[in-house]
Amino acid sequence: MPIKWSAVKVSEAMDRLERLIDLATAPLDEARKAVQEARSIPDLPQYVDDRLGRILDRIGRINEVTGAIKAARESIPGEALSEEKARLKAGTQQSLL
Repeated sequence: MPIKWSAVKVSEAMDRLERLIDLATAPLDEARKAVQEARSIPDLPQYVDDRLGRILDRIGRINEVTGAIKAARESIPGEALSEEKARLKAGTQQSLL
């Protein structure tokens, strides 16, 4: 049964999202390092360390986004994607009638 939505457009959107996440990875790694440095400050009160720990946790959630992208890709029916790509590659031809 053919799908009514564009598998190619969803796949392209996931490609674009992956590129954006890749761009965000380096700054998030730097942010993680900055938080870890702050946590290593001597005599840091526990309540500040707790808040910094929460920040690290939220930065680490980028892995959840990459997992969601993978799940979205896996939900695209492979046969529908290949059929739509073939149809787009062939182009459209006007009817002679």
